[in-house]
Amino acid sequence: MTNDKPAQEQASQPGREDKMRPRPDYEPRFEGAGKLQGKVAVITGGDSGIGRACAVLFAREGADVAIVYLEEDEDAAKTRMLVRGEEREALLLRGDIADPDFCRNAITETMKAFGRIDVLVNNAAEQHPTDDFQSISPEQLIRTFETNVFGYFYMTQAAMEHLGEGAAIVNTTSITAYRGSKHLIDYSATRGAITSFTRSMAQYCAPKNIRVNGVAPGPIWTPLIPASFDAEKVENFGEDQPLGRAGEPNEVASCHLFLACDDSSYMTGQVLHPNGGEIVGG
Repeated sequence: MTNDKPAQEQASQPGREDKMRPRPDYEPRFEGAGKLQGKVAVITGGDSGIGRACAVLFAREGADVAIVYLEEDEDAAKTRMLVRGEEREALLLRGDIADPDFCRNAITETMKAFGRIDVLVNNAAEQHPTDDFQSISPEQLIRTFETNVFGYFYMTQAAMEHLGEGAAIVNTTSITAYRGSKHLIDYSATRGAITSFTRSMAQYCAPKNIRVNGVAPGPIWTPLIPASFDAEKVENFGEDQPLGRAGEPNEVASCHLFLACDDSSYMTGQVLHPNGGEIVGG
């Protein structure tokens, strides 16, 4: 099977979905069944990619959604429109999750708008491929951890007092947490940290009946890809997986939904692996 992604690049992270060709497939694949009816979800990186697919799918299942995003206003506005198209409401929250004050404000604004929080999806991330480990600068290392680890901590801390019994936290980690990546050493380290964070928070939250799980995607066609890699790498992205292609965001969002709803009521501290067939951690 060959990839259908033409060579392309974007100049800056986290990337714009509206500039991608072809556009990622975010549309829910099935009719809704009310699995999140009347609930409220906060999704970081919710403007595009996996975050957008989660926002639209959660809305189809009955949830209002707070969409946290960095600066991609056009993508965020499109996602809000899509959520409203599912007859649910969306709140846009623009800012940097590396700032704990912003995270606290985002949760405060969500509570003002919706009065409750039932699901937190920590999903926002950045990555900076580097062939030479020695050239990873302190600035790059700090920034990658600030977004990919500190931001998850800050959002979870801010949301915790509002999460009641039966709530769920779903953390997006990565296949690189399990098999590593010589080109993404700092990024892989952050994803390993999030996997451990997920397991530890599951133990912490279990007495409160709050479940904490994770999703570790493989190569998924999101704005982070053309914003991270050169055109040749993008053109061949995902072809080395057993299924022979990159995955689409809506093939990952269903994992987030499963972990966010009561279908997974006896699961906590676990990680799902939508990765095109690569066996990891087993």
